[in-house]
Amino acid sequence: METAWALASRHGPMSVTMSQVAQETGIGRATLYKYFPDVESILHARHEHQVLDHLGRLTELKNATVDPQERLEVVLAAYAKICHHRARHGTAALSALSHRPERVAGAETQVLALFEEVLVDAAVAGTVRSDIAAAELAAYCVHALGAAATVPSKAAVRRLVSLTLAALSPPDP
Repeated sequence: METAWALASRHGPMSVTMSQVAQETGIGRATLYKYFPDVESILHARHEHQVLDHLGRLTELKNATVDPQERLEVVLAAYAKICHHRARHGTAALSALSHRPERVAGAETQVLALFEEVLVDAAVAGTVRSDIAAAELAAYCVHALGAAATVPSKAAVRRLVSLTLAALSPPDP
């Protein structure tokens, strides 16, 4: 999967053939076809594996932090870093292929649920606004922090996280 991803990053996902992947990995084409019908399937499997790793990491961070506000900050910062990192590894064509709505809907639902959970806890603790439904705030966070893919530096990612957290603060009475 890593070899196919690297080839697709270098040459574009539509330029890679099963023969190239087999040759680069030293695996016979017949063996490769036994597990994957085409290069796109390999790329999707690799992306799925990566998404599951990201979700696992976000869940670990959520579970490792007791304070609701700190938990929110840690999870949002980690998600923004994932978005920033993702944009720097691979091409636009590869990203478009692996992030089709039908391919990421399940993962996005899980991220939204995780965000909603930490937002509810922070709202109960009084550190996050409660005048807007947690599901709406979770969607806001996903989209706002998705912008981390377009910022030029880690410092810009931190500023984006700070801005998102400020927007979640309870309104002044």
